[in-house]
Amino acid sequence: MKSLFKSTSKILVATALVVSMGATSLLAETKDKFQVAWTIYVGWMPWDYAQSQGIVDKWAKKYGIKIELVQVNDYIESINQYTAGKFDGCVMTNMDALTIPAAGGVDSTALIMGDFSNGNDGIILKNKKRLADIKGQNINLVELSVSHYLLARALESVKLSEKDVKVVNTSDADIVAAFSSPGVSAVTTWNPQLSELTALKNATLVFDSSKIPGEIIDMLVVNTKTIKENPKLGKALTGAWFEVMALMKKGDKKALEFMAAASGTNLAGYKKQLNSTKMFYDAKDALKFANSKELPNTMKKVSQFSYEHGILGEGAPNAEFIGMQFPSAQTFGDTKNIKLRFIDTYVKMAAEGKL
Repeated sequence: MKSLFKSTSKILVATALVVSMGATSLLAETKDKFQVAWTIYVGWMPWDYAQSQGIVDKWAKKYGIKIELVQVNDYIESINQYTAGKFDGCVMTNMDALTIPAAGGVDSTALIMGDFSNGNDGIILKNKKRLADIKGQNINLVELSVSHYLLARALESVKLSEKDVKVVNTSDADIVAAFSSPGVSAVTTWNPQLSELTALKNATLVFDSSKIPGEIIDMLVVNTKTIKENPKLGKALTGAWFEVMALMKKGDKKALEFMAAASGTNLAGYKKQLNSTKMFYDAKDALKFANSKELPNTMKKVSQFSYEHGILGEGAPNAEFIGMQFPSAQTFGDTKNIKLRFIDTYVKMAAEGKL
């Protein structure tokens, strides 16, 4: 199911983004109806539950607005549609937020950082036991995705670089089959494919995202101008999210079984994925993460990787081309070109019981 979840687009259609400027500006005005796109992934299933159980409607009604959560089967397409102005918000990773809407000129805000990968992404070697054994091998992965980023970070940890390996672009839908072929000896992928591969006798997990905690973040991103002019949207979405988080924290079986079935697995399978996902069930924990000194450092690394791989935007002269702003008022990059903002405004309200 995750074949569309954590890949990033190498090419953006420039003309579509030019048109998006006008479309986005039309959305950015005081209004009472909003649409938010989401896709299937362990950390985003709470949105499906919140929508189906009327939790989103309840919070929207509290603030006198209407919110429709729209499932989009193609993850990258959902972000492209958000970038073009079709949606007011969209779920995406921190890397994709930087390299698609922000790189496309759409000022976006990370409203909720709901979790980070804490073992959901990993590197597997065939008939080898150490990460250092990866040198000289072909690595099958979804090129320019968070898998590619994970590989780069892993190589750094053993004083290697991408020059020491060869990346072979492979759809994650084909990654399991590819590993079974004689010519493939190393892959980087995510769950559920990761779990399927680690169960094989000749496969060894040599590195996973728990080694770089907090760097692969799953977020709800909204158009900056829209959220500034419509704070009720931020309050309603944040309130709905943490209501579901409270249910998950106490192990509500009904909620978890719903999310498991909706994501194509059973309760045990979903819990296993949750075990390798650092969910912020408490608003106070999400607030602490948003204000951590590690967040700006992480985004600096992501920006450098994106620049080096040509996905920071056409003509980007350096890794600081796109400006980013953090809750502490700290910035990274060009302050005259801030296109990605991390805020704690609404999560703080949730933590203080003020929603």
